[in-house]
Amino acid sequence: MAITHSFMDFIPSIFLGAPEDDTFLSILPGHQMLKEGSAHEAIVLTLYGSLVGILIILIFAFPFIYLIPLIYSAVKFAIPFLLIFLSIYLILREEFFITSLIIFLFSGFIGFSALNLPVKEPLLPVLTGLFGASALTLSLKNKTEIAKQKTLPLKKITIPKKEFFGASLGAILSAPLCSFLPGIGAGHAAIIGSELIKQTKKSFFVLLGAINTIVLGLSFITIYSIGRTRTGSAVAVKEILQEITLSHLGVFLLVIVLSGSLAFFLTLQISKFFSRKIGKINYTTLTKLILFFLTSIIILFSNWLGLLVFFTSTFLGIFTIVSGVRRTSLMGCLLIPTIIFYLV
Repeated sequence: MAITHSFMDFIPSIFLGAPEDDTFLSILPGHQMLKEGSAHEAIVLTLYGSLVGILIILIFAFPFIYLIPLIYSAVKFAIPFLLIFLSIYLILREEFFITSLIIFLFSGFIGFSALNLPVKEPLLPVLTGLFGASALTLSLKNKTEIAKQKTLPLKKITIPKKEFFGASLGAILSAPLCSFLPGIGAGHAAIIGSELIKQTKKSFFVLLGAINTIVLGLSFITIYSIGRTRTGSAVAVKEILQEITLSHLGVFLLVIVLSGSLAFFLTLQISKFFSRKIGKINYTTLTKLILFFLTSIIILFSNWLGLLVFFTSTFLGIFTIVSGVRRTSLMGCLLIPTIIFYLV
């Protein structure tokens, strides 16, 4: 389920603008391709990346078992300072870095408050508001028009070899570090990868798909090597098995390959279905229904205090988009609480 999710979760972020925190970087280029009628092409490019991600997992799995403990033991005392350095880097690379700093601090305040107040499932209203409801609300205001979508066959959706290998190398260099460092997710890995290896629009989708799958896949290996969990699915697996052995790891890799192969074709068909139907649906009405659904989920699984956090997060997310600051600044909601946890 987790690996399948890593293939499929670009569908809502590109077609509907309702991402999770690890796919939010796909919204702007994804929506651009949606408006151009090329959303299916964007999805296919992320699928190419996810397949590459599985290959990278297989290649690096066993070396990673021995490397992670060495790296982790060397950097675990420096983790808060590494996170501070990354935060400063993310802020200073912005054109409007003062605005980025303010957004980073405010999102950190929201994240820290939600985690320390009696809010049930605190990250649900925070992340849903910052990265999902904010984009959806703006799409209502802008009255997004959806062009007729093209569903080109796979042989016509290509990417130059140089760009493809650049995306793959960017994923190899950035994703492993983010699979065990706390507070850093696929979004941060994509930024690091695109900074190390310059990406085009097409290769960026490949990079995002690869990193999304690699971070998730390697999180299972991280359990075995250092006993740390970095994803919810890894936590669930650890609770079920309690002790992870090398034979379990072999099963994990087999399941990753099989589920990833099936997920590729399943996501392909769902993307084609969305491409055929999205132009026939009133996008404004659909967006309103999604916002209503998200609000209902917050009320059901969180509480009224969580609803307040959700609205606050949504307004901050809207301000971030309107101000022209990249939404990576909103990751302060996770980074600042993590830094405080390690320092205090």
